[in-house]
Amino acid sequence: MTNPSASRRLSLFGCRKFGAALVLVLVAVLNAGCKSAQSRSGTLGQSADRDTDAAIKLTAAANELMVSDAHEAEVLLQEALEADLFHGPAHNNLGVLYLQQDRLYEAAHEFEWARKLMPGHPDPRMNLALTLERAGRIDEAILTYKAGLEVYTEHIPTIQALCRAQVRHRRVDSMTEDHLEMIALEGDSAEWRLWAREQMVKLEATR
Repeated sequence: MTNPSASRRLSLFGCRKFGAALVLVLVAVLNAGCKSAQSRSGTLGQSADRDTDAAIKLTAAANELMVSDAHEAEVLLQEALEADLFHGPAHNNLGVLYLQQDRLYEAAHEFEWARKLMPGHPDPRMNLALTLERAGRIDEAILTYKAGLEVYTEHIPTIQALCRAQVRHRRVDSMTEDHLEMIALEGDSAEWRLWAREQMVKLEATR
């Protein structure tokens, strides 16, 4: 079985068998971004010029268009940040859009903003790690996934992404088996659960 992929571009991995897994992971990333819109920004940037209510409404409107009209979603998110530069969910979701377009530098910048503004939320950290992984900065990506798990120790999307990166890039550590067991039981999809069980068998065979 092919490992689930976090990438939109099949050419990055030179394999067309990523199709089904590809859709599942992209939906997970987008849902993570949209879910973040229910959060509130942190304590940074307290200012009388902030219109947080407008930013929340614009971000919610953008979420409805994340898949169907990425350009209009980006416009709305930019407007949300004009209303409130310190609205973390708008930064996170704008980063998601940039990540889908392979605009990695811009995506990382937005996820860094979101990470600082939403210190208790795992999504920006996971999204930043996905961006770093796609850019080939594997060790940094793994450290960032782990930082996300320090915020939310049982965040399944982050655990899945971390294990996938560790297996793919041969960075398996003492926690990988425990994480694989968790995915095998609680993974986001049947595909992830099957993948985790297969990886556990492979690890056992190397002992």
